[in-house]
Amino acid sequence: MSGWMQHLVVAPIVVPMIAGAAMILAGDRRRRLTAAIGLLSTLTLVVLATILIGIADGPAVHVYRLGNWPSLFGIVLVLDRLSAVMLALAALLGFAAFLFSMGRWERAGVHFHPLFQFQLMGLNGAFLTGDLFNLFVFFEVMLAASYGMALHGSGVARVRAGMHYIVVNLVASLLFLVGVSVVYGVAGTLNMAELAHRMRGVTPHDRGLLETGLAVLGIAFLVKAAMWPLGFWLPPTYAAATTPAAAILSILSKVGIYAVLRVWLLLFGAAAGPSAGFGEAWLLIGGLLTIAFGSIAVLATQNLPRLAGASVMISSGTLLAAIGAGQAAVTGGALLYLVSSVLSIGAFFLLIELVERGREVGADVLAVSREAFGAGEEEEEIDEQEVVGVAIPGTVAILGFAFMACAVLLAGLPPLSGFLAKFAILSTLLASGGTGVPATSWVLMAALILSGFATVVAMLRTGIDVFWASPATRAPRIGLIEILPVAMLLLLCVALTVGAGPAMAYLQSAAERLHIPADYLQGVVSTPAGGPGR
Repeated sequence: MSGWMQHLVVAPIVVPMIAGAAMILAGDRRRRLTAAIGLLSTLTLVVLATILIGIADGPAVHVYRLGNWPSLFGIVLVLDRLSAVMLALAALLGFAAFLFSMGRWERAGVHFHPLFQFQLMGLNGAFLTGDLFNLFVFFEVMLAASYGMALHGSGVARVRAGMHYIVVNLVASLLFLVGVSVVYGVAGTLNMAELAHRMRGVTPHDRGLLETGLAVLGIAFLVKAAMWPLGFWLPPTYAAATTPAAAILSILSKVGIYAVLRVWLLLFGAAAGPSAGFGEAWLLIGGLLTIAFGSIAVLATQNLPRLAGASVMISSGTLLAAIGAGQAAVTGGALLYLVSSVLSIGAFFLLIELVERGREVGADVLAVSREAFGAGEEEEEIDEQEVVGVAIPGTVAILGFAFMACAVLLAGLPPLSGFLAKFAILSTLLASGGTGVPATSWVLMAALILSGFATVVAMLRTGIDVFWASPATRAPRIGLIEILPVAMLLLLCVALTVGAGPAMAYLQSAAERLHIPADYLQGVVSTPAGGPGR
């Protein structure tokens, strides 16, 4: 990149930061102005993310040095394929959640719009930063905003779940600081590329301490990734949050996954010397246990928001187990699964509020049926020519179709992108065939199939209850601005299915560069001072 285009790398952080500051200055009473600023900001982020995906599709890693300091001392932002994909996911989900909030949720409490923008700022900064300290800074920006988002709208259940969420993440932040301090004390740097270069030269005496610091750091990442048993906070928090807040919060667990992908593969890859593969087995085992816990959770609940939260845990477990497999081809399939799961779970969170609108939970099914059929106290003769049944309103049909699409995506059933992603993971694990396949590959295959089966059962049971056994007493009133974001996210999943070939090629290339990070290391460490990027 050259000229003004080199500054596009920092733009995903600057745009929501300026928008959030402008909203605070405008005040919460000027809702139309803040809404207009928010719409402009989220649209701009979608456009920027689209451009950056194209820019990242090349051999070079694009580095932006704030203040033109050397990477050892300064703030470095790095754009590659993985960070570009995560920026696009955050932008698309943010745009969808923002549109949905304009229906009514933005008025449920104060400062919704600036909190939303700072949430996006923290997400984008975490995906772009090239050093551990600023990863912590952007984590805290993201989490501080998420605390307000989780509590937005007030209510006893929301405050209780939100306080638990805050305490857990404050403990995780403390672990993050402890791990970062130990790593800096041993290695003398927090730049991830510089740290990877120094991994080989660490003395045996210091290596144990360095690995301990990185393990503590990893626990902080895994808390945010909701690995079992560290992710107990996730289902109740997401179930209690308002709909647009839950939708944007659903990507926070993927920030933990991103941090694991970035840091673990960079520091403990094949070139890490004696530390190569450190913690690999724990990622695999933790991922499998998280899948098991999430599968039990989806079967144990009939509450739609908790079902969505349990689905987030299944997706996190699948990704952690795939990363723990330690193969670039498996990681490529996992990245496709990440994209599909973020879009489908975001759509599901938005859809839940529309499905339950106007529905009386625990209503007398018989009374509802009588009202629908128009039966009176006296029996009437049944005309055989008369149409039997209840006409399904158009709104309910649309919601039912969207619910079915979410069920297919979350369960990983053909022909949509969730199935293609799971197939890409499993086909690589079982490629050797016969007795040459490791036992862990068979266990992971069984976990993915059983978790999909559990999701199918849970979604079918809940769908029958919602749309058939105890339906809404009246067709819900839904605005176009509310159903449009759901349709947009589901159509993106369909587009991902149709364009699975190019998408998989892009993500596979990203996975190979993660497992062999020579370009990343060379781009960050060898980029000369004298310009913000290259």
